[in-house]
Formats: sequence, structure tokens, C-alpha cells
Amino acid sequence: MVNLGLTKVDDAIAAKHPGLQQYAACQSYAFMKGTASFILGTVGLFFAQRVLQTRIPYPLQWNLLASIVPSSVFSYTVTRWETMKCSDLWLYLETGSVPDRNSPMEEPQTPATPVEDPKVTRYGDVLE
Repeated sequence: MVNLGLTKVDDAIAAKHPGLQQYAACQSYAFMKGTASFILGTVGLFFAQRVLQTRIPYPLQWNLLASIVPSSVFSYTVTRWETMKCSDLWLYLETGSVPDRNSPMEEPQTPATPVEDPKVTRYGDVLE
């Protein structure tokens, strides 16, 4: 049995996916990095606002809110970015190739045969 967080994974599944342990470690690191960025961001913004509060006095509840909201957005961004890297790692371990996330958008394909414009009379009637 292989441990994957709190869950035990069957040996047959672990043998089928040899990169499972590395992927689980990467995901754990991503979530811990997101949590740490939330905590450090909140504390940093809170103390920065406490310094600024000497010039612009406002209640403590707004100080906490203005610290937590941007830190949540920052934490989400960090976690999402790290999780995308873990997904790339998983694809590399399973397939041997890394997806190209920087590829340009695909252009819509034009039909092989040109579409003829319908013929229109001088009065605006469309001929078939």
C-alpha cells in the first residue's frame, strides 16, 4: 500500500501510475505554499496598515478585511500556478512530454470550397 495523504492507494494502482508519489508530493507542496502565502500576506498587509493607520485612522475591522481579501486572491493565484506545474509534472511522468501552455490560439478553419455569394437582383431579391 502507498500512502497518498490520509488515503492508502492499492499497490496495483501505484504500479500502474509510477509518478503518483511525486505528484502527491508536488500537490502537497502547492497547497502548503498557498497556505503560507495567505498567512504571510495577511500578516504583512496587516502590519503595513497598522503603520499607515497613524496617518489615516479607521476601525480595526476594515484593517482586517483589507488584509484578508488581497491575501486570499494572492494565495489562490499562487496555489493555482503551483497546481498547474504539478499537472504538467503528472503529464510528463505519465506520457513523457510536457504540454505547451504558451501556444497561440487556434484559428478557425475555413471551408475547403469557397462559399458563393447568392445573386441579388437590383431590387434586393435573392436568387437561388
